[in-house]
Amino acid sequence: MKIAIVCYPTFGGSGVVATELGIALANRGHDIHFVTYKQPVRLELLSERIHFHEVHVPEYPLFQYQPYELALSSKLVDTIKFFGIEVLHVHYAIPHAYAGYMAKKMLEEEGIHIPMITTLHGTDITLVGKHPFYKPAVTFSINKSDVVTSVSENLKQSTLNLFHIKKEINVIPNFIDKSKYNVENKECERSLMANDNERIVTHISNFRKVKRIADVIHIFKEIQDKMAAKLIMVGEGPEKEKAEILSETLGIKDKVIFLGNSNQVDRILCFSDLFLLPSETESFGLAALEAMMHRVPVISSNTGGIPEVNVEGVTGYMSNVGNVEEMALNAIKILKDDSVLNKFKDNAEKVAHKFDITNVLPLYEAVYEKAFKTYYKNSY
Repeated sequence: MKIAIVCYPTFGGSGVVATELGIALANRGHDIHFVTYKQPVRLELLSERIHFHEVHVPEYPLFQYQPYELALSSKLVDTIKFFGIEVLHVHYAIPHAYAGYMAKKMLEEEGIHIPMITTLHGTDITLVGKHPFYKPAVTFSINKSDVVTSVSENLKQSTLNLFHIKKEINVIPNFIDKSKYNVENKECERSLMANDNERIVTHISNFRKVKRIADVIHIFKEIQDKMAAKLIMVGEGPEKEKAEILSETLGIKDKVIFLGNSNQVDRILCFSDLFLLPSETESFGLAALEAMMHRVPVISSNTGGIPEVNVEGVTGYMSNVGNVEEMALNAIKILKDDSVLNKFKDNAEKVAHKFDITNVLPLYEAVYEKAFKTYYKNSY
């Protein structure tokens, strides 16, 4: 099948999932065409089955803000026509589903019909979507999609609560490719980041306010007071500078390492002992799942879709948002004893395997097949 995938090309969860999905589909024999404004960060190699089409947005003095949606719609029309695309899969309701629908309507004028699958990832619903300026467009885009999927049951319910949705929403969880995470065969160079007697705690995010970066620093301060430890902070965002200042204020500046964005996340998690995710909300918790696949237990909030990933008392612990004291106590409970830590590590990996791409990929393929057959049956 020839599939066009529209996503954000950045380090965010939706872009990572869309890219990994496309790569896995190509390995199964599908022709995949990524359409976005730059090559996705996880798309390292193109091949005869993986293609990238860059969306250029010409600058005109007339526009205060350049119309990316128009450029994307036009690029989709050209790509679909030239390569004979059979299914359009857009990740994120706004602007991708909106642009995808406009491309569909333009193509219909030329007698070309194509089904569109929209995957909801989180902030397109919980942050952008519910804003009064965008809510009508988000509602319209979802309802005009031929198939709608959500990455968690929690996000599905949030969508139904926030919007007047007439479409059925299929839950297909985020996934991870366990074949890429064979920890036993990797050399985890702990000495690069910490001494032998130090525990390594990690946080990976886009450093937005919703990630509660200050809570990460405070939790680690409590850990550091009880045992030798290092904190590795991976990512860039508006809260990073405040976190750097806070770590200095708390007197732990030399124990906190800020690495910025990195393509070496697997190497970092390979030698990590604990992952912190105290977010205000998470639609799924992909960062937690990635940590678990590397045998890293998780201390998290109990919000959003996180409880669908992090199993209380098994793969880690969950607390109410902002309960830094309890999160710190649970972290220390895991880290202070090697046998306890190893048990949580084993459990984390075991649970993560349930989300392996080999279990999830067939669900997307079934959606594509159903959309293709149903849409073309109803279009003629």
